Amino acid sequence: MKRAELQALLFTSLAMTGCTAPDDSPYGRCGRAMIRMASAYESDGKTFLAGGDPVNALAAFQYGLGWLHCGEASGLLTCRGEHPGCPFNEASEPVPASHSAKLDEKTRRYARLLDTALASVTPAPDPGASPYTFAVQVQFIAMIYLRQGTMLAASGKREDALACFSYGHGWLDAGVQAGLFIIHANREIFTVD
Repeated sequence: MKRAELQALLFTSLAMTGCTAPDDSPYGRCGRAMIRMASAYESDGKTFLAGGDPVNALAAFQYGLGWLHCGEASGLLTCRGEHPGCPFNEASEPVPASHSAKLDEKTRRYARLLDTALASVTPAPDPGASPYTFAVQVQFIAMIYLRQGTMLAASGKREDALACFSYGHGWLDAGVQAGLFIIHANREIFTVD
């Protein structure tokens, strides 16, 4: 998928997404935080794209989509109308050769970041509570994208690997924001106060 199409997908998704809980409730505040994060990364990605930084644009758009999709899966957010689509329906647009070193470095760093993030959290809800099942699901999704990204990186598909690592971390970070996890190490790599 071209980076401009990825930006349009995130922008359209944001325009169609709303909170399911009342604004003044804890769940409403959490849902709005998820939308704010996705919106901030759409804006950052657009700035990176306009500034000629395709590597950071790709990472930002995928991270923002991870936040939104986790919010939708949790029920805190809802997409009004037909869902705009999946960011993994096609391979990522190749990054120009002049950005190859940056792509390599960021892909390796984001693989380590997601791996570290997964090792730094445990589900917060009691195993008998419904949110526990969703916390385990979020961990599983992040792990799947870590594994997929690792396989893609090993086969030389660095753009797709970076997309997986960024998207998976967006899911996990959104799960932390939703209170699904206890952070027991490396608090600084999560979007929490």
